[in-house]
Amino acid sequence: MAYKSDNYRPSKKSQVILARAWEHIHSIPYGATSRWLFYRLLQDGFYRNKDDYKGYLMLLSRARHNDWAEWKPDSLSDDTRRSILHKEGYESAEDWAEALRQETWIPILDHWYSQKSYIEIWYEAEAMTRQFEYYCKGITLRPFHGMPSIDYKFQIAKALEAHAEDYELPIVILYFGDYDKAGLNIPETSVKDIQGWCDVEFEVIRCGLNEGDGERLGIPENFDHPGSYQWEALTDEMARGLIIPWQQKYVDQSVIEALKQEAQVASKKLKAVLQDFTL
Repeated sequence: MAYKSDNYRPSKKSQVILARAWEHIHSIPYGATSRWLFYRLLQDGFYRNKDDYKGYLMLLSRARHNDWAEWKPDSLSDDTRRSILHKEGYESAEDWAEALRQETWIPILDHWYSQKSYIEIWYEAEAMTRQFEYYCKGITLRPFHGMPSIDYKFQIAKALEAHAEDYELPIVILYFGDYDKAGLNIPETSVKDIQGWCDVEFEVIRCGLNEGDGERLGIPENFDHPGSYQWEALTDEMARGLIIPWQQKYVDQSVIEALKQEAQVASKKLKAVLQDFTL
């Protein structure tokens, strides 16, 4: 392993950077990505520009490979690659029956049947998936990760048709992306394709980043393209401040809470019935 060393000890300067990086990682309630963390350290003044990124990655890699201080291989998240896991089962039917008696089975109730609109959140920065998962529970998320493939866009179009039939609600898409040439072009081009393949109408609202957001929020410029801004450059507080208001505008949280209570009642009744279940 290239970065593994029995005698690994970072320099005093590197130790300061690693300590500050660790603070940033634990300042958010979801997994941090390396690029998001670099922007935080860039703001702190530890790095100057994109030319420092390679050295930064090497520092973090060595710290994680060598378990330096509290650093571990899983200290940072990788949302661009996900394993497809084997689904484990029970050893026997008797074990399954026992699990039915012991487990708490809560029904999944779909809140969209009781909302005023069906909402999806589409976003450009796939690396921030965990951020959107944390703040947007109960909402379909569709990362674009650059220009989406034809198949990906076609499947979205067909999915929206199915949701329109199921819920009989107007469809609103909340989009979050970079403010740069590609970030503006990607949703515009993709939406046109999806609309062309979709037999139902849907509204798309670009929630950010929009013109003026970078200056207004004090977001660091994209170190690859000065004058443009990437979603990953937002602090957690900035991102939350953009995501939550749009979500609250279109999703009635009281509906979700009421369904949770209904599910709890149903779960208790089912558990009482299953106590006598045997094979």
